[in-house]
Amino acid sequence: MLERMTAALPQMLADLEELVRCESPSRDLAAVAGSADVVARIGTVSLGAEPERIVLDGRTHLRWRLGTGPARVLVLGHHDTVWPLGSFEPVWSLADGVVRGPGCFDMKAGLVLAFTALAALPDREGVTVLVTGDEELGSPSSRELIEKEALGCAAALVLEASAAGGALKTARKGVSLYEVAVTGRAAHAGLEPERGVNAGVELAHQVLAIAQLGDPARGTTVTPTLSAAGTASNTVPARATVAVDVRVPDEAEQDRVDAAMRALRPVLPGAQVTVTGGPNRPPLAPDASAALFDRAAALARDLGLPPLEGTAVGGGSDGNLTAGVGVPTLDGLGAVGGGAHADDEHVLVDRLPGRAALVAALVADLLAEAGPSAGTNCAPDFGRGRP
Repeated sequence: MLERMTAALPQMLADLEELVRCESPSRDLAAVAGSADVVARIGTVSLGAEPERIVLDGRTHLRWRLGTGPARVLVLGHHDTVWPLGSFEPVWSLADGVVRGPGCFDMKAGLVLAFTALAALPDREGVTVLVTGDEELGSPSSRELIEKEALGCAAALVLEASAAGGALKTARKGVSLYEVAVTGRAAHAGLEPERGVNAGVELAHQVLAIAQLGDPARGTTVTPTLSAAGTASNTVPARATVAVDVRVPDEAEQDRVDAAMRALRPVLPGAQVTVTGGPNRPPLAPDASAALFDRAAALARDLGLPPLEGTAVGGGSDGNLTAGVGVPTLDGLGAVGGGAHADDEHVLVDRLPGRAALVAALVADLLAEAGPSAGTNCAPDFGRGRP
């Protein structure tokens, strides 16, 4: 299998370049739709079947249901990125065994690995491939779709980028997202500031209170992030807002922080405080991935790959959602590299064949355990010209 994936490396790089050059910032609906076209074309060649296009709230998601029987394994990824059009230059480079470009690591290389791995399997009966277009926004339109596709599966394999050194992500913190809005009263800052209620000052009180809600000993972080106040430099602000990012190790902490956020009260007379938002993704607990990780580690040894490591990370993914509905989930099966969401985003080329071989072996092993297939709608020559 590893030799086959090594032979497929030139095609993997060609596919990755095509995906990366088609930029796909989450908030640009036209760009996401154009990216979906590219993903669909590459996936169709690899899988021998065209995807269903599912447009929700204007965002394009793709689903391949392979075979005619029930779903057994969900292979999950996303094609949207955090990079505004033209913000990453050059948009593609390949030098000294390193690929650079917007979304190459998070997570377009993961899509290429998924398609390449599945193309190598003689039986894909029961595999569902779901590629969403809004993961970087917290999956607002695709969450229900992801959860429904996961239910009933023996496993969800998430092709998000690996952790440092290629480690798989065996636990993820839960994520909550809030906006705190303060309403005050405007007044002239020079003539009669005392007649105003300064929303900016009230916001400062709220930010200090919010920052105290974290618990470093438990691994809970509560971080005020994007903030804004006022409309003019000579006017007492009548409105101010702050976004709050929460990461928690378990549901009890998620509930505690949620209750504390909703209990915020104004300090200044006449100010009002409104809290919106809430839990976005439940934690991916270690026990959701333990058995799958052990299986993957054994397969890596059989393939002659470096020993696998697992690690807990603070970032959330759609793997949190599949684990949240009780489906065993293994995350971080995608590319090895680094710099997600940063200007040094990159993929290590020499690690791509091994990752593709591992994904293929893991899917095949899961399908074999689930029992003989009931038939397939896949063409006999799965690669359709691919190595």
